[in-house]
Amino acid sequence: VKLPLLTEGEASQKESFEVTVKSGLRYLRDNRLILVLILFLAGVNFVASAFDAVLPALILSRENGGETVLGTVSSCAGIATLLGSIIVTILPAPKNRIRVIYLTMLFSLGTENFLLAFSQSPVLWCVGQIIGWILVPLMNANLDVILRSTIPLELQGRVYSCRNTLQFFTIPLGLFAGGFLVDHVCEPIMASDMARG
Repeated sequence: VKLPLLTEGEASQKESFEVTVKSGLRYLRDNRLILVLILFLAGVNFVASAFDAVLPALILSRENGGETVLGTVSSCAGIATLLGSIIVTILPAPKNRIRVIYLTMLFSLGTENFLLAFSQSPVLWCVGQIIGWILVPLMNANLDVILRSTIPLELQGRVYSCRNTLQFFTIPLGLFAGGFLVDHVCEPIMASDMARG
């Protein structure tokens, strides 16, 4: 990788934290397509982390579940990510990277979540994890190409910092929401339905 050489003036120039944050946010405000893409992925992270929060409880509580099955299902996510990374290096560059990003995420989340939530088979849970994670490297690679080819080099650090904050702050919120909904909404509703039945 060839890194551009900074002149002495560029290297020694320092800006305050507030100025760098504002310039990163200003760039995202002026480039709405990138901002919308980041906010879409923030929503994806919220849904995915909420589901991840309840996955252990879902599998451990099943008669055909348990720690070994949970470990196997979780391992499938890692294996799928590795396979997806290899696939990315083989595939040609897509014509529309934005379309690849949202279609891969919609397909992955839709298929994985339904397979894990509505199936009773550990094999299908593993298939769901593989489908859910194998396309994530493809999404990440296309997102990275869009950001690196669009954002000016001198702004990439501050824009990436703003992007990381906006895109990933929903993960702890999703983890909290997933646990809260299971404990205080879903379980009481199911308990009351069982009491009536």
